[in-house]
Amino acid sequence: MSIKANQARKGQVLVIDGELFVITDFEHRKPGKGPAFNQIKCKHYKTGQQKQMRMSSDETLETAFLERRKCTFSYMEGERYVFMDNENYEQYFLEGDLCAGSMKFVRENQSITVTFYQDNPINLDLPGSVILQIKEAEQAVKGDSVTNDKKAATCETGLEIRVPMYIEAGEWVKVNTENGEFLSRAKEEDL
Repeated sequence: MSIKANQARKGQVLVIDGELFVITDFEHRKPGKGPAFNQIKCKHYKTGQQKQMRMSSDETLETAFLERRKCTFSYMEGERYVFMDNENYEQYFLEGDLCAGSMKFVRENQSITVTFYQDNPINLDLPGSVILQIKEAEQAVKGDSVTNDKKAATCETGLEIRVPMYIEAGEWVKVNTENGEFLSRAKEEDL
């Protein structure tokens, strides 16, 4: 699908020379002399390589058709993560370098949204927060529970977080997926 350069918006995914780029910044400029133009900054979807483009409003860009499907994380096979489509039970293999940073928030048998481009999985869409179980937590010193001090804890996925002193191993907690910070204890209805 093609769009005019002045219709580009931050977060859109473009296809440039067969590669995917995400728009990180867009600005319409009207200098004192000369015609108006659109300044578009984007980065490569996998490598993070930056690209800047200066385009007139009537030039066109190709946007990527992305499909999102609910999938369940099944297991790891070598360096790849295996997901199963919740509708047709087809298995997809995501490369470790593609989603390793996101996988610390995903536990086995958890349903997650996977983004596809031309029927190939390219990214995980994490929710704002996830529920994880604490596997290990430092011991709290008696009397420290009054302060706002936090202790180190390790979740079932290997994610290391800082939690309040009252959290113990075996408890379920809600974790922010943007910064990996403890949000709260998980309630029974969340599990």
